[in-house]
Amino acid sequence: MYQMKCTKCGGVAVVNMPQHRLKLCNEHFVEWFPDHVARTIHRHDMFQEGDRILVAVSGGKDSLALWAVLQQLGHITEGVHIHLGIDHESYSDRSQEHVEAFAEKHGLSFQVVNVAETYGHGVPALAKTTRGHRMCSACGLVKRHIMNRIAYEGEYAAIATGHNCDDEAAILMQNTLHWQADYLRRQAPVLPQVHPRLARKVKPLCRTYERDVAAYALVCGIDYIQQECPFSAKAQTLFYKEILNKLERHSPATKQRFYVTYLKAKEEGLFAEVTKEDRVYNTCSRCGQPTLAGDLCSFCRLWEAMP
Repeated sequence: MYQMKCTKCGGVAVVNMPQHRLKLCNEHFVEWFPDHVARTIHRHDMFQEGDRILVAVSGGKDSLALWAVLQQLGHITEGVHIHLGIDHESYSDRSQEHVEAFAEKHGLSFQVVNVAETYGHGVPALAKTTRGHRMCSACGLVKRHIMNRIAYEGEYAAIATGHNCDDEAAILMQNTLHWQADYLRRQAPVLPQVHPRLARKVKPLCRTYERDVAAYALVCGIDYIQQECPFSAKAQTLFYKEILNKLERHSPATKQRFYVTYLKAKEEGLFAEVTKEDRVYNTCSRCGQPTLAGDLCSFCRLWEAMP
C-alpha cells in the first residue's frame, strides 16, 4: 500500500498540500502551519508585536485554530464570541460551549455578547424583518456592528477573523461573476481603519486552505463544533466553494492562484482606491457608530423593523 512521504524528513506524511508542493508528517505540519500564518501576517503587515488583537471566535475550526496559532506566535489576544440566538439543535449554545472549553484549556480570556439578552432578539427573529428574510445578511451586519463596538471600547489594534483561502476565493468568484466592483475593491487581507469607530480587520488565514486548517485542528486536538450553521445551506458561497473544489481537483492550486493573482492585480492598480475623502460618515443618532447612511446606521434600522 502506497504511503505519502514527508517532503522534509521522508517519514509518513499526514497532509498533502499540492498548492505548496508539500507533503508533511505530523511533526513538520505542526511546525509549518504557524510559520505559514506568521508569513501571511508579515506579508500583509496585519499588526505589530505588542498590539492587542481581538479574535472573533465562533467555536468553529477556523477561528479556534487561528486563536491557538496567534497565541503560539506570542501575540496578545482576547476572544469575543457572539451568541446569535440560533436555537435549532442548540447551535448557538453548543458553539459557545466549545469556545468556553477551548479558552479554559488554554488559559485564554474572552467575552460573550448574547444578542438576544443584549438587544432583545436573536438574529433569526431579526432576519424575518429583512427583505427576503436574508439570514446571512442580518447575521453579518449584527456581528460587524458588535465587533466594531467591542474593538473600539477595548482599544484593540485589530479584529482578527478566521476567513480562510476557500472563503476568500468563493467570495471573490461570486463578486467577479456579478461584477460587484465595490466589493471587489474592498476585498483584502487587511481592511484598514477608515474611522476611529471602525476597527482594522485582518484575515491571517486568507492564504490557508480550509482542509489544511481542519487538519491542523485535528492533529492539535482542537475540539470545535462540527455542526454547520442550520442557515448556511442556503448560502451562495457554498455553491461557489463546490465549483472551486472541482477546479482544484482538476488543477491543484487553482484557489490559491485565483486569490493571489487578484491581490497582485489590485496592487498593480486594477481598481481605483476609494480615499477617506470619498466617504462622508455621519454619526448614528442612536448608537453613535459611524454610518454612510442617514440619521440611523444599518444596524439600528434593522432593529427599527422589529415589532
